[in-house]
Amino acid sequence: MDVELRHARLVIAIATARSISKAAARLDLPQPALSNQLRRIERQLGGEIFARSHLGVVPTPLGERLIPMFIDLARSGDALLAEATAATTDTLLIGNVEWTPPALREAITASLPAVDVRTETVDPADAMDALREGRLNLALVPRVLTGPLNEAGQVSLSTAVVVNEPVWLALPLGHRISGPEPVDAAQARSLNWVRYARGHWFQAIEEEAFAALAGDTSASAHRVGGHHEAMSWVRDAGMAALTIPTGATKDVKLVPVADARTCELLLAWRSEAISRTVLHRLLESVRRYYCVYASTIPGYWSWMADHPEQFREVEHHLPLRYRQRSVSR
Repeated sequence: MDVELRHARLVIAIATARSISKAAARLDLPQPALSNQLRRIERQLGGEIFARSHLGVVPTPLGERLIPMFIDLARSGDALLAEATAATTDTLLIGNVEWTPPALREAITASLPAVDVRTETVDPADAMDALREGRLNLALVPRVLTGPLNEAGQVSLSTAVVVNEPVWLALPLGHRISGPEPVDAAQARSLNWVRYARGHWFQAIEEEAFAALAGDTSASAHRVGGHHEAMSWVRDAGMAALTIPTGATKDVKLVPVADARTCELLLAWRSEAISRTVLHRLLESVRRYYCVYASTIPGYWSWMADHPEQFREVEHHLPLRYRQRSVSR
């Protein structure tokens, strides 16, 4: 018997579950069938991989050497299969936890013309589970939502940073605070604030940023349930709100703040389930879209060029004159 990819997956399932019966349940196999397959694998390898007891199984010294090799084999095999099927992938389901502008969807579909791309706005609390359960293939999520990616017994997820966004101040158009210099604590305390509802994914980031900026975490006239609601309060009620640039709208003024906190936007997917070709195209299209969007925000484009250390992932999408300016600084 030759060791095959399916054998690697069986060994990994047993090692992760630390129980043949639990591994059999996860693999939807009868326990005797899994035990028989494990014995055949062990005979082929010349020794036991697991020591059995009434408490479950633990790797033997041979198992401790071989299990990492089985993991590498499974990853390489999955990557090979993903690359082989990349050209014939029918559908990609992509989730976004805030909102998906039509221009972003168009950028993604243009980068994958042979793929049926479907996008949807997903509940932030559900995004990672949706990936593990196969209800989504990929998702755009802030790092604060990801938590541990590879806990025992869970489907493994991978992430890549799209961009590291600063947390800035949104003000009404024409507000007296409108210069390129970052807003300081004294200016922040003079504003009427709208804040994010407790439980919203951005609230913890905002709380930390607000405390650093204004020193008082309690000040707010209203709490909102999302970025667009916050921007409507800024626009229609003359309030101030903290936001990331992708959460702002064109009818508000976006202003930098002193010692701005940041929020990483990630692309997340099931490990080894998406080809490298597809991932590269998606990442590049989303990063390019972000730069196009940034160029529409007065002052933000030049800020990115002036602070290249904050925007390493998208720096090569800046116009050449800005890249040269960044190198010369």
